[in-house]
Formats: sequence, structure tokens, C-alpha cells
Amino acid sequence: MKVKGPYRSEAKAAVHELAADLHEAGLIGKRTMRRFDESCLTPVAPMPPPRIKAIRERERVSQSVFASYLNVTTSLVSQWERGEKNPSGPALKLLALVEKRGLSAVA
Repeated sequence: MKVKGPYRSEAKAAVHELAADLHEAGLIGKRTMRRFDESCLTPVAPMPPPRIKAIRERERVSQSVFASYLNVTTSLVSQWERGEKNPSGPALKLLALVEKRGLSAVA
């Protein structure tokens, strides 16, 4: 079986495929399927400045390099780490992915 979608393993892809088949057969409702899909996504929660800095330092990169990976400015990364601004939206999602999977997830 080829792994499809956001799933990193064949097992997770198989469970999703089964749920999708049950949905198509009318045995799982649209709401249940939507909740299942949402549960498979990387969670996004507010990220405090020390955690952002810890992620960057764990990856052993400068603010400039980290900013390049996230496609933001070095100044913005600095502001996040000092708590002057808070990441949100796509930037927060990218930070959550980097925290979970490393910079290679967004390279």
C-alpha cells in the first residue's frame, strides 16, 4: 500500500482508508469523518517565546537560517523569541511541524 496524504505510516494510511470506505458506505457520518481527519493533523497551539528559541537551538541554526526555512524575516524570528510578537496562522503551523519533525519537514 502506498502511503497517501498526511500519514507517515502505512498503518495510519490504512486506518484512514478504512474510515473513508465506511464513510462512502454510509456507516460513518460526514461529521465523524471530518473529526477523524482533523485528529490526524498536527495540532497548533500558541507557542511561547522560550519554546520557539528552544526549537531553533535544537536544530542548531541561527535566527537568519531559521527565518529562511520558515520564509519569514530574521527580525520576525527575533521578535517571536523576545515575545514582542506571537506567531499565528501558517507560521504557527510551520513551527509546530518543525518542533515535531525537525527542519527537514519544511525544507
